[in-house]
Parts: sequence; C-alpha cells; structure tokens
Amino acid sequence: MRLFTTLYDHVLSWSRHRLAVRYLALLSFAEASFFPVPPDVMLAPMVLARRRHAWRLAMVTTLASAVGGALGYLIGSYFFAFVEPLLHAWGYWSAYLEARQWFAAWGVWVVFLAGFTPIPYKVFTITSGAVGMAFVPFFIVSVMGRGLRFFLVAGLIYWGGERAERGLRRHIDLFGWLCVILIVILYFLLR
Repeated sequence: MRLFTTLYDHVLSWSRHRLAVRYLALLSFAEASFFPVPPDVMLAPMVLARRRHAWRLAMVTTLASAVGGALGYLIGSYFFAFVEPLLHAWGYWSAYLEARQWFAAWGVWVVFLAGFTPIPYKVFTITSGAVGMAFVPFFIVSVMGRGLRFFLVAGLIYWGGERAERGLRRHIDLFGWLCVILIVILYFLLR
C-alpha cells in the first residue's frame, strides 16, 4: 500500500504553495498546544522545495511552535478545568500524570526534552501551566528544544539535498508504517 507516498507527494506540492510559510507557522503553532500533527511533516518537504530558505523555515517553525507552546501554557494555567475532560477523552490523561511526575523530578528540563523529541509536546506545555512552572524559563527552554529539533531537521534535509529526497521518497512508505507501529506500541506501553 503506497499511502505515505501519496501523502508525501501532496505535502511536497503544498510546500511549494505561495502561502506555504504561513501554513507551516500555523501548523507549528497549533501542534504545540492542541493539534496532533507535528510540523516536521511540512518543514522537511519545504526545505527540499526551498533549500535556500532552510534556516528561515526552521526559525519560523521554532518561533511559531514556541508561541503555540505559550498558548498551551496559558491553557494549563487558566483553563485546566475545561481541558481535563478532553485529556481523558483523547487518551492523554495518563501522559499528563506521567508528565507531572517528570516535572517533579527534572523541572524545566522536561520541557526541553519534550520540545526536542517526538513526545507529544502539547501535553508538556499544558502541564507546565497547570503545575505553575515559571513562564520565562519555560519559554526559553521551549525555544531551545524546539529550535534544536527543527534546525536539525532542516540541516539534515539541506545537506542531504536531492539525494536525501530520493531516498526519502523511495522509503517513505516503510518509514511511515514504522512510525505508525512505533506510535501504537508507545500508546500501549504508556497506557
């Protein structure tokens, strides 16, 4: 089944759209506070399509994600009573409880780790506000973690160039299905 190749081709065509940078910023903002799709899926093809702008695209993604994280922080600070039932309904409650434990153990560095890794970042932005973490350190490590991640993605695609694009295109279905399997395994392990 070539599902991910078709999706990849669509995202690559969207990445060439005249409003693509705005869409990337919107996706980055939304993912950090409530939306489930990570911005990497749009950043990587956009860097392929616009290699000269790789660092600018990484910066847009980083800043929009950090500002979206600030929204997640505000949601956790002021609207947690509203968000709590949603965390239960969407299956994020156990992740939220685990995030609280991580905050107790490692403090602000948990936000850095969540910003850099594929862990659902929105859980940690909302939790940061809910536990009353100081906003300035939260925002600084958000920019650091997200920046490291998105500049790494942009750099790998930039330096890999067309060769990386050909390899990615050739193996995108394998990568896509492996990611789905990994997400399902992580879901059951973290439940």
